[in-house]
Amino acid sequence: MLPAIGMLTYNELLGRQQRDREIHQQALQAARQAASEVNRIIEGVHSVLIAAAAIPAVFDMDRAGCTSALKRVSSQVPPIRSILVFDLDGKLVCDSFGMPAGMDFSERSYIRDALAVNDFVVGEYTISKLSEGPILPVAMPLRNGTEVKGIIATGIRLEWLDQRIRERGITPGGVVTIADRNGIIIARNPESQRFVGNSIAEAFKPYLTAPRAGTTEMRSPDGTLRIVGYEPVSLPNSPLYIGAGISKEKAFADINRTTLAGVAFILLGALIAVISAVFVGNRFILRPIDHIVDVLQRWRGGDVAARTNMGGRYGELGLVGASVDHLLDELDERRRQTEKMVEARKLMGRELAHRVKNTLSIVQAIARQTFGRQNPEEFKSFSQRIGAFAGGYDILLADDWESGDLREVIDRALLPHLDALDQRISLDGPSCHLSPPAVLSLSMIIHELATNATKYGALSDGTGSVRIEWAVSDGKVKLTWNENSDRSFEVPSREGFGSRLIRSAFPAEFEAETHFSYEADGLKFSLSFIGRTTGEAEA
Repeated sequence: MLPAIGMLTYNELLGRQQRDREIHQQALQAARQAASEVNRIIEGVHSVLIAAAAIPAVFDMDRAGCTSALKRVSSQVPPIRSILVFDLDGKLVCDSFGMPAGMDFSERSYIRDALAVNDFVVGEYTISKLSEGPILPVAMPLRNGTEVKGIIATGIRLEWLDQRIRERGITPGGVVTIADRNGIIIARNPESQRFVGNSIAEAFKPYLTAPRAGTTEMRSPDGTLRIVGYEPVSLPNSPLYIGAGISKEKAFADINRTTLAGVAFILLGALIAVISAVFVGNRFILRPIDHIVDVLQRWRGGDVAARTNMGGRYGELGLVGASVDHLLDELDERRRQTEKMVEARKLMGRELAHRVKNTLSIVQAIARQTFGRQNPEEFKSFSQRIGAFAGGYDILLADDWESGDLREVIDRALLPHLDALDQRISLDGPSCHLSPPAVLSLSMIIHELATNATKYGALSDGTGSVRIEWAVSDGKVKLTWNENSDRSFEVPSREGFGSRLIRSAFPAEFEAETHFSYEADGLKFSLSFIGRTTGEAEA
């Protein structure tokens, strides 16, 4: 009996340690999944701002045309209520509500931040001046080439974000909290009305700026002891704090019930052993116990199908064997549940891919309604740019949003031009994996270069060719685009939209450098950028 009790106790302790590790992993995974979805939402809104900024009336800050265009755009994007354009002093130029020009927004931190970093920024919990509702503002510079001429901004409606978080669902007794960089809660499930707009508890504030994602165990403000996974705002590309908690009591409920049953069966088994030793003898005790121990050892050795199958036999010892079988069945079921969670994560990835595609479709629909009929050629060019952007997403989603191969990025961006060009485009370079932002930016640049070469450059007739080469040195990718043709080309008299897009395609942290050289036999273009930023490499 003692060896069996020792084995059951060992497996009980082992099961609890394993369950504790599983809960910590599940909490961290839940936080990462929530952070991933929030980042997809922010990227979608970022794409809307990019599309809106490309509308001529908005780019030129024509108040009448700008107001009308922004109203059409904002009405078709559920997460936002309005889009605003400001001058460099933070004064309102135009917006989708048609508010009077000149309203002063210069005290808003997101305007100052966007001007300071000269890039897309995510603000903090804010009460909108226009709708008087809570929002999460986002903003980006409105550029003319390298010159910043204003700011375009919008706000994600917190009631819409809270609804999306509720739709994701949580485990029984669980909680998901999203806070801005100051620790102000912007969404929570459950009890969002109680917590949104308030600061997170003091015990959680050290994790707001923690150096890395992780898990901890603490008691939440509602009194529940939880294991919490968190993604701090200090991580690269993580503008918000995300916390996902799992109730420890709920998570260990099955194990606690099994423990009580195991203790009861052990006590019963001990009583039976004493009675059997007195009235029956060792013959009817040692065999069943040896069988139970053998099954547990086989199971520990990897035979997950090992069971005692003692139910209905050996009297009370058969109940002990059945309890062991029940425990092993629960452990096996837990393993299957873990496999289902992995599959569920993949399913969520596919669902997010679908939503990203929907966002890009919305952008195309906005562009079609904005200038599709008045200027079909511009719409076709814009639609192809969106297609190139979507091609970058396809590459990233095929690799679970980890990275994309440089050659595959180029092949995908050139795909619309291959049938007509046969073998006139040649590629040469080593295997190189790029971060997600680099994949999207490079897709747009290659598409613009190929489109220009097909319309005006070396590929516009049957005599020209293009050679694309790249190399990786000291963490930097260096790429060249060389066009060669028998006929001569003139130097463009002005810089077009495609050239401006190429120069500003990469975010500032990639330290991208571009150079155009218009020679007699065709365009010579060079590009260099950091293959992966330091933050991405660490992540």
